[in-house]
Amino acid sequence: MPKGALLFQPSGYPHEIWSNHLRRLLPDLDIRTAEDGARANDIAYCVAWKPKPGALSALKNLAVVFSMGAGVDSIVADPTYPKHVPLSRVVDPTLSQGMTEYVVLNVLYWHRRQHDLTALQNAKKWRQIVTPRAEYIRVGILGFGVLGQAAAFALKPLNYQLSGWSASPKSVEGVRTFHGDAGLQAFLSETDILVCLLPLTPATRGILNARTFASLPTGACVINCARGGHLIEDDMVAALDSNHLRGATLDVFQIEPLPEASPLWTHPKIIVTPHAAAVTDPASFMGHVVRTIQRMDEGLPPENLVDFARGY
Repeated sequence: MPKGALLFQPSGYPHEIWSNHLRRLLPDLDIRTAEDGARANDIAYCVAWKPKPGALSALKNLAVVFSMGAGVDSIVADPTYPKHVPLSRVVDPTLSQGMTEYVVLNVLYWHRRQHDLTALQNAKKWRQIVTPRAEYIRVGILGFGVLGQAAAFALKPLNYQLSGWSASPKSVEGVRTFHGDAGLQAFLSETDILVCLLPLTPATRGILNARTFASLPTGACVINCARGGHLIEDDMVAALDSNHLRGATLDVFQIEPLPEASPLWTHPKIIVTPHAAAVTDPASFMGHVVRTIQRMDEGLPPENLVDFARGY
């Protein structure tokens, strides 16, 4: 039996598809939203997505917060967040699968010069473009955690030269690994297609900048499907316009939805997708929520906890 009510944050979120799964799995759970006039003193669980600063600190008997997305930066950055309350992030096979599909799709897109082939079709020009074999293409994954390693596992059978960079040392068979500030320059200099899958922290904010792009080989491509805060958008446009970068796929942006006036929409070397690389599956996520509530009822700690010192 749950020991308190569950609150959906933020207010106005279309939660029904999520809460219906939750009611089916845990029918005794009291589920509320801010619109219900939820009392703060008996809320034990909170499912949150980019809550307003201070919204969670008012819940004095909160036992755990579940982030609805893989990114937890907006919650971690809230100075009023009660740090004694565990924050559980999404670790979901369906999320990893979706992100892996997106990465493989776009690595192949830039490797096989589909951008140029589409331009030829639009111009009604018949011209073959010869592309290097995959074994000569160096794919570097910036952020080599769960999502990064899943992407590398899927790319490996295609015979790309794979490398991964992370803040701390990692070891994965068949992948050259780099770590820390000392390893970043070498990693970038040997990357033809850069895939960003980093968590957004103070240390990684703005990491896709002019200096990073200059460290990549001429003709490199960039795929950002992590967070919009990683990218300095003006620096990317400049690197593309100078022909140092060949192209980019962007799924996340500083401001979302991407404003109509943004030059990214119409830049000839940029593919824009609307934060759709991997979307949390409601049924799978709510299964995680229920398992965690049941664990806590048995006196066990929640899983997949965010380390506030690291920011993810």
